[in-house]
Amino acid sequence: MDLVIDELKVFAGNAHPGLAKSVCEYLGIPLGQSEAFKFANDNTFVRILENIRQRDVFIIQPTCAPANDNLMELLIMIDACKRASAGRITAVIPYYGYGRTDKKDQPRVPITGRLVADLLTAAGADRMLTLDLHAGQIQGFFNIPVDELTATPILTDYFKSKELSDLVVVAPDVGISKRARDVAESLNAPLAIIEKRRLGNNDSAEMLNVIGEVDGKVALTFDDEILTGGTIVNAAQALVESGVREVYCCATHPVFSKTAPKLIENSQFQEVVVTDTAPVSDDNRNGKIKVLSVASLLGEAIYRIHKGQSVGAMFND
Repeated sequence: MDLVIDELKVFAGNAHPGLAKSVCEYLGIPLGQSEAFKFANDNTFVRILENIRQRDVFIIQPTCAPANDNLMELLIMIDACKRASAGRITAVIPYYGYGRTDKKDQPRVPITGRLVADLLTAAGADRMLTLDLHAGQIQGFFNIPVDELTATPILTDYFKSKELSDLVVVAPDVGISKRARDVAESLNAPLAIIEKRRLGNNDSAEMLNVIGEVDGKVALTFDDEILTGGTIVNAAQALVESGVREVYCCATHPVFSKTAPKLIENSQFQEVVVTDTAPVSDDNRNGKIKVLSVASLLGEAIYRIHKGQSVGAMFND
């Protein structure tokens, strides 16, 4: 397959340039030249440094921390490309920030996930490419095409290679149980669920009980993202207290807070496996955290979108 495509241009904001470079290496094309910085008044400025007239443009920018700065930078990059007469603009958002705010679950609260979708469309994005949205229905927030990839095959292939015996996949809460079931089926393992009750809006949760047979087994917890690490660390403790021999964890998005890596390092986990949909700094890496790359997954999807080929076919066995 010839991956040298003259009409295809990939640009990166400041959120995760390393991932964008890896995607371009897969595609066999150079990373597009641009600059994005802030003026002294804190206003963001973007300039595209090459001709993109009628080109198929992809902008890689996860809306991870600092979420508001990265989101605003992405919106301005889209606008800059639109005003430079790009033929089509695809916002590649490996981690879609504000995805947790996807419904009105309290009085007088926003649905920010929908607001961000409207902002991206208003800025000029023609389509979006993302991975493992917090809730699948977020796709419906957009009036433009959305391709949602999943990192599940990358994560499950890694654990298949470890050949763990007596494995049980554990959903750390009921909400993620459907995706955890898919992981369990892929690994030919049973599923267990940890029932929990979330306390307010402070990212803390009370663990209640383990539903399923876990005694004497090796447990693999699965979640879409890790923020403070409190949920998975509490889950690991609950599993050990229920008789699990070893505990592993996998998640797509490493949205680590400042305290998360230390909490994971001191936890019951043997290993916590994440992908690079958001950057994991050297300071946040320790002996228990392993990062797998989604660059080839994104690169293949970008190639297929550019060529008008099926993206869903990537996941057909």
